[in-house]
Amino acid sequence: MTEFENNHIVLITVLKETRKALHQQLAEMLSDLIEIESFSVEESIPKVFHSTLIVLPNKFTIETVKDYIGKNCEVIIAKRTLNYENVDQLLFLPEGTQALYVNDNPETVYESIETMRQLGLNHIEYIPYYPGKTNIQMIKLAITPGELKIIPNFVEKVINIGHRLIDITTIMSILERFHLMEEYGNHVSERYYRKIVDLTKNLAKAHRQLHQVIDSVGDGILAIDNKGKIVVFNEFLENMLKIENKHAIGHPIHSIIDNIDLLTFILSNSQQESGIFVVNGLDVIVERLHINDQSIIVTFRNALKTIGYERKLRKEFVKKGYIAKYNFPDIVGISSSIQETKQIAKRLAKNDLTVLIEGESGTGKELFASAIHNASFRNSGPFLAVNFSALSDDLVESELFGYADGAFTGAKKGGKIGLFEQANGGTIFLDEIGDISLKLQARLLRVLQEKEIMRVGGSQIIPIDVRIIAATNKNLLKMIQENVFREDLYHRLKVLFIHLPELRVRQNDVELLAKHFVALSDRKVKIEHELIEELQAYPWYGNVRELKNTIDYMLAVRTGNQITKNDLPNQHFFQKSPHRNTNSYTIKSIPSFYSGSTTLDEESLFILNLIMNYEENGKIIGRRIISEKSQEVEMNLSEAQVRHRLNSLKIRGYLQTNRGRAGINLTSKAKEILNTNRERNL
Repeated sequence: MTEFENNHIVLITVLKETRKALHQQLAEMLSDLIEIESFSVEESIPKVFHSTLIVLPNKFTIETVKDYIGKNCEVIIAKRTLNYENVDQLLFLPEGTQALYVNDNPETVYESIETMRQLGLNHIEYIPYYPGKTNIQMIKLAITPGELKIIPNFVEKVINIGHRLIDITTIMSILERFHLMEEYGNHVSERYYRKIVDLTKNLAKAHRQLHQVIDSVGDGILAIDNKGKIVVFNEFLENMLKIENKHAIGHPIHSIIDNIDLLTFILSNSQQESGIFVVNGLDVIVERLHINDQSIIVTFRNALKTIGYERKLRKEFVKKGYIAKYNFPDIVGISSSIQETKQIAKRLAKNDLTVLIEGESGTGKELFASAIHNASFRNSGPFLAVNFSALSDDLVESELFGYADGAFTGAKKGGKIGLFEQANGGTIFLDEIGDISLKLQARLLRVLQEKEIMRVGGSQIIPIDVRIIAATNKNLLKMIQENVFREDLYHRLKVLFIHLPELRVRQNDVELLAKHFVALSDRKVKIEHELIEELQAYPWYGNVRELKNTIDYMLAVRTGNQITKNDLPNQHFFQKSPHRNTNSYTIKSIPSFYSGSTTLDEESLFILNLIMNYEENGKIIGRRIISEKSQEVEMNLSEAQVRHRLNSLKIRGYLQTNRGRAGINLTSKAKEILNTNRERNL
């Protein structure tokens, strides 16, 4: 045996995190007896070691670090075992749970799985996974000893059991090398096993606390295993059923509950998950939940108390403004595009997955979010809306997640509950999601993945039960390319998706909407027919919101019991479209409704210039060609939209249409405006 001086060992690993975990363990066991140094290839190794006892985490490390092992060194290959400090996470997984076991190479994967089984953790079906493995099963749960970077993307939940630790036999071997075994062996082994005993104590304490929590809950709780035997029967249920816990635990459910209808409901596999039953003369709401076909959890609640509480809660939501104000009948429109969108939204409302709503400003994103909430099973819960564009980064974070006592200067004493917690059991609407910072995107991603939050400045993990509906008027895919929006967050948000149609593709809804807004004003006012035609011809870059503002303006300035074209606001009132360049000219958006005006909006100018170009080249042009050309300059006019624009231009005296092949022609009025416009652009 080689003699080593100064009781000194060197731990060498490939990865930094492995080095940290194993160094900490060795220090806890041996630091008062042996000097420990550690290095990793990832962090760089400063020199070649001679006459040193080298500890390696596995045999695969030898080839990587052999150049650093010099003369008169002895190498110990550590035997590794499960990290006992994190084993509790696995104990609560149901029998037969399938999980990927993820590690960096096949040998350590199969070795670790065998260790887990030998230690009695054989209630889990481990599926091996390592980089390069073929025929991979798409399992949603993964267990890994710290190898988070190689978790496959399809995994939804990860249990990190921490890096495997050095087992007691390797630690005893190190002591033997320095002739310390006889004097200190028992002492070191006591330290090692004390850790495991401490873990057992913590688990026992957690078990007692769990039963205290179950007994303190204001509902009756019953759990039965896959054999129909009762495993949980809390104190509240004892009082409700007049049966003592000790007479229920371990007994078959049918020997304790004699109500045939209730028993049938509890053991049924039907879709119905709740019902009202009479138990000892009391109306009781019973809810059932199947857990992985291994057990059934049943809750019992006093129906009268529950209904009274929900009414009280609803009043509190109304008082705070945490209610969804709109339903699907409030979304006005007869066009096929809006009707189809409403039908899709109604179907999505019945699901509980995250929804992303895309649409231009003014298309009604909050209206749809509100209607989806009210049509969902969460409709009795709160509905909270957050507009990211209206809040600063720091304010958004504290508003969403809340903050702990003393989290920052000026923080409210006792801390503050965040909107996610306040929305528990309901829906939170995140408007303008494209405006949040990358830092907040990371925190929001965790909420979506883990269904839990942590308050600013706090350390407690708080589970939440909230449906998220997000909305944006931005091109998130383009933002991903520009590295200002996280791709993983985009896909977490866009589980379900709705695109809201722009008002300019819903011209036949304009009249209905205009009359609807007049009716909302409670004024007996009519709308001039010519005004309706003008409203239908305008592209409405501000969508429904801009139309409503226009109607409100005209109602305010009218002089009779009818609103007319004369009540229209001037051109500065209307929202301008994005600036676009074409191959032949530059267009500036100048909206105008006046048939006598010499100013034209962007789309009208585009159409008139296109017709002039065709006329000058002796060609005939129709709606289909205009529509196709509009796609080339990203104006994207449909043939129906082109028809509306042409009718408006004809009414305003810019066009005349002829039968046969003569097609559409410009009037002298149009030619004069276009020639003037060209001269200005020269």
